[in-house]
Amino acid sequence: MSPRWEPNPNIRRGRSVVHTLHAHLVFTPKYRRGPFTDEILTRCEEVMRAVCADFETELVEFNGERDHVHLLVRYPPKVAVSRLVGSLKGVSARRLRQEFPAHIRRYLWGAHFWSPSYFAASCGGAPLSIIKEYIENQKRPD
Repeated sequence: MSPRWEPNPNIRRGRSVVHTLHAHLVFTPKYRRGPFTDEILTRCEEVMRAVCADFETELVEFNGERDHVHLLVRYPPKVAVSRLVGSLKGVSARRLRQEFPAHIRRYLWGAHFWSPSYFAASCGGAPLSIIKEYIENQKRPD
C-alpha cells in the first residue's frame, strides 16, 4: 500500500475497484397522496433496509413525511441504481399493502403504490467545482 494512502472506512474496496458511491433517492406515492404515518414509515424503512442488504448496499439514512420518503444509499459500482430503485419500490409497495391494507386503501386506489417516477442524485465527496479544478490542474506530459 502506498505510504501516502491513509485508510478511510468510508471507501470500499473491490477486487479491481476502490469506490465510495452514494445516492440520494426520493420516492412519492401515486397521486402524491399522503398515506404515511410514523408506523408505516418505520415499517417501510425496515423493508427497504432488507432490500438494500440483498443488493449488498447500505441504507445509510431514511426519513419521510406524509407524502414522500428520502433515502441515502451507499452502493457498489456493480449495482445499477435503476434496478435497486425498482426493487425498493416493488417490495415495499407489496409489503405495505399487505400489512396496512385498510389504511392504504383510503389514500391509494388501483394496483399502484408508488409514482412511477423518482428523484436520484449522486452525492458525497468534494463539490463538483473542486473536482473540476483538480482535473484542470493535472500536469499533462510535454
